[in-house]
Amino acid sequence: MDRTKLWTKDFIGISLSNFFLFLTFYFLLVTLPNFALQEFHSSASEAGLMTTVFLISAIISRPIAGKWLERAGHQKILLTALILFFGASLFYFFPKTISGMLIIRFLHGIGFGMATTAAGTIVADLVPASRRGEGMGYFIMSANLAMVLGPFIGITAMNSWGPKVLFTLSVVGALASLIAGLFIKIAKREHTKTEVAYSSFSFRNFFEASAVPISLIGAFFALVYSSILSFVNVYANEVHLSAVSSLFFVVYAVVLLISRPFTGKLFDLRGPNVIVFPSIVLFAIGMFLLSNSGTAGTFLFSAGLIGLGWGTLFPTFQTIALQDAPPKKRGLATATFLSIFDTGIGLGSFVVGLLVAKIGFGSFYFISSFYILIGIVLYYFLHSRKKEQVKQYEERVN
Repeated sequence: MDRTKLWTKDFIGISLSNFFLFLTFYFLLVTLPNFALQEFHSSASEAGLMTTVFLISAIISRPIAGKWLERAGHQKILLTALILFFGASLFYFFPKTISGMLIIRFLHGIGFGMATTAAGTIVADLVPASRRGEGMGYFIMSANLAMVLGPFIGITAMNSWGPKVLFTLSVVGALASLIAGLFIKIAKREHTKTEVAYSSFSFRNFFEASAVPISLIGAFFALVYSSILSFVNVYANEVHLSAVSSLFFVVYAVVLLISRPFTGKLFDLRGPNVIVFPSIVLFAIGMFLLSNSGTAGTFLFSAGLIGLGWGTLFPTFQTIALQDAPPKKRGLATATFLSIFDTGIGLGSFVVGLLVAKIGFGSFYFISSFYILIGIVLYYFLHSRKKEQVKQYEERVN
């Protein structure tokens, strides 16, 4: 078998499974809070729990899944998670109270957290080391495409046909993810005696230390990215650009599609620094333009820059987390990165909600552009500088 081949049957399968997993996630992410308000007559804070509870259960489940991956096998954990995700999706039709719906969201989040951890680990093993930046970029792009289609399809289904059609689509999406996962064949790795003995309860068994620095950097930027996910449509309405608000993530995704082959290959050839520093600047410029969006052109141009900037940073950070970890710890590294990143998203959504109530969206996005630039210093000291020091030490020793 060609060790440098990227587009294998298994790589395509895991990417498709990931796409349908995130498609289902986005179907419900953008519609359930409004569903809770209309169907259960809940308060805004209770409706917000639809997202919060899901995210909390995903964060809790990921470190556990990362540990199980190295003991039970990648494929077994992936299929278990996808079955749980599919099973939970079947129950959305039945709850008559918001409490019942939150229980289902909690179970659904466990399946999602385990599945995304397993998928991220599996793809890292499937992609040739010489093309890891490129391969991880394409894999993560499957979630980016779902981010564009999911909200559009979910909102359309909810508004045009009602919640039953929405929940039916969610079942279909979860089933498609499971079916794609069934066709992935992963060779089971034999465990050494040391690895089998490595099973006591401790922090290092549930988190990979080497992935923490880059994960914290990702969470730092996630605080700002959460404001895009949660509020960009609200902001568009505020500045009288609601007519083009639905195109924001379309432009975002198109730029990702065009840039991904180049940025991924550049990572593999030149390393992460040549990607990260320019991407941070582009992300900051995009947020600055967003804060001053008076026209549709400016609004959509900012979407393109944010897509090129943040859309490049996220897969780069996840690839770094995997590369810095020993091969047997990639499951834990994936879980560590996603758990810390999602914590940044969750915390960001809460903080942004408080801040925009006082200063407004425009001011928040303006301040965010300078906040992002601070990330250059953070990345340099937490990752880039340390790597340079290790490289210099190795050169002196050799």
